Amino acid sequence: MRGRQLAERYYHNLRKQQAALEKFAAHETEWASDLISWYRARKEDMPDDEYRACAYFINKEYLSKPGSLTLCYEMHQRTLEEFPKFEKEFAFDLLRYRYKCYSYALQKGGFS
Repeated sequence: MRGRQLAERYYHNLRKQQAALEKFAAHETEWASDLISWYRARKEDMPDDEYRACAYFINKEYLSKPGSLTLCYEMHQRTLEEFPKFEKEFAFDLLRYRYKCYSYALQKGGFS
């Protein structure tokens, strides 16, 4: 009886974590598309590291690289703590910084 409850709790927590990661991936895919659009609107070239991170989400490379999405999620949590108070004037720069951090994390994690 007790073993069943532990297994049920484990699978419940696992489903919650998977749902959070799926929501995160969908959110970041949308922001990656927005970042590319912002660069196009500004008629600037996108740095390779930012482009690599955007391509990672848009091409859904996290599906073939187990653990990489979790690594990016943890980096996202850390960057949220580091960021100053959000203001519209800094939105582009903060998004660029976040995708640079994703690129760095993926490279250090061996997922590049």
